[in-house]
Amino acid sequence: MPLKPELKQSTVAQFATKEGDTGSTEVQIAIMQARILQITDHLRTHKKDFHSRRGLLLLVGKRRRLEGYLRKNDIERYRTLIKQLGIREVKPR
Repeated sequence: MPLKPELKQSTVAQFATKEGDTGSTEVQIAIMQARILQITDHLRTHKKDFHSRRGLLLLVGKRRRLEGYLRKNDIERYRTLIKQLGIREVKPR
């Protein structure tokens, strides 16, 4: 399930570090969070959709790895991002 283009553009605009930034870690994590919320909402109504559930778990794992990368490189940017997105802070492995 891809995100709607308007939602993706607003997410990129909100979390971009500079003009034209679409690939920074913050933007990638924010886009993944929006997709995770969308799939979670879908799974509330379609409880037996196991293909989407697997996709959700893969997205959560990928987001978690990106969060670990950001945490390792710049802890302050990481903390402000998770506060904005409402994500729990996960201890590194």
